[in-house]
Amino acid sequence: MKTNNASPRPSDMPRSLVWLFAIASGLSVANVYYAQPLLDTLARDFGITHAAVGSVVTATQLGCALALLLLVPLGDRIERRRLMALQLMLLVAALAAVGIARSAPALMAGMLVVGMLGTAMTQGLIAYAASAATPHEQGRVVGAAQSGVFIGLLLARVFSGAVNDMLGWRGVYLGAAVLMLAIALPLWRRLPALPVKPDALSYPRLLASMAALLKEEKVLQVRGVLAMLMFAAFNIFWSALVFPLTAPPYGFSHTAIGAFGLAGAIGALAAMRAGHWADRGYADRTSAFALIALLAAWWPLSLMERSLGALVIGIIVLDLGGQALHVTNQSMIFRTRPEAHSRLVGLYMLFYAVGSGLGAIGTTVTYAHAGWQGVCQLGAAVSLSALVFWWATRRFTSHCFAKSPLNSGC
Repeated sequence: MKTNNASPRPSDMPRSLVWLFAIASGLSVANVYYAQPLLDTLARDFGITHAAVGSVVTATQLGCALALLLLVPLGDRIERRRLMALQLMLLVAALAAVGIARSAPALMAGMLVVGMLGTAMTQGLIAYAASAATPHEQGRVVGAAQSGVFIGLLLARVFSGAVNDMLGWRGVYLGAAVLMLAIALPLWRRLPALPVKPDALSYPRLLASMAALLKEEKVLQVRGVLAMLMFAAFNIFWSALVFPLTAPPYGFSHTAIGAFGLAGAIGALAAMRAGHWADRGYADRTSAFALIALLAAWWPLSLMERSLGALVIGIIVLDLGGQALHVTNQSMIFRTRPEAHSRLVGLYMLFYAVGSGLGAIGTTVTYAHAGWQGVCQLGAAVSLSALVFWWATRRFTSHCFAKSPLNSGC
């Protein structure tokens, strides 16, 4: 007589825990993006010109880069739950410091630290989720957590704009500190304890090993460059949007500008299945779709001065393409070295930090000299570069996951 082996796999991650990873990741990453809708207010309060105020975002992105190199890799050496708790408490303090900053140097220093700790929390949680998931569900779990990240960074603009209009920009950062405290207890109680390997590398050797990973992993190299170009395009749009929408003929409030992030959340949610497709071996097709969407989005975005409806459509398509590509990228790189998830995500997101920082500086300078149409042309050029790069390099990585996505990459 045959026994019934159709019972659920005990290794499947509970849905409530997947949601906790997604929510915590979204709240963590939001701290890095609260400043974008506030750039005109910060420029006025601290005496910074519109052409130079992009340096506020760049300071945050520099903090991101430092975190990816120095803090995120610690997840491969230190018990992750305790590491998350320490970083969360330090992040609360950094957010409070930004909220009481009285000078431009103090603001920049605070943004640098918020960028470091917000990034360390976010990417640490993504690596945590990947390590806690089994291979057959890794794409799904990472995709859910990454969707939380995308929705968090988009809704950060809604929160930031609304709180700024009611309480001022300082209220944004003090409120963010309260939100991070609220998630602390659920994280401590629910995150699984993952044992650290007894032969874990020392901290100096851990950092040194990242150079070897970057040199050896072709998937990481290719997907990292795609991430750099994609996030540059993403920040080109979002860092510049506040300037035309606060100027005539619109004169929108920060709450109204932040609400445009809700349209982006639609695209991010629609792209959640990218992780499922990567699990099934369709990463190459998803990449093509995502990059084409990223490029196509700039046409409706360029029509903003004639139609706000076109702007909304462009935001949805831009975030759909960006989210689908990002989830696919991470699903691919996590399969190359299961024992090095934190270092892999740190290296991968280092490309992201470089792209985001360059995009923020490039778009504020471009807008100051060429207006909104110049911004859209810059974004389209960067998106086209990403599509061309993927086409030129797809043969190096596509065969790694086409037939057996659960195996290691190249």
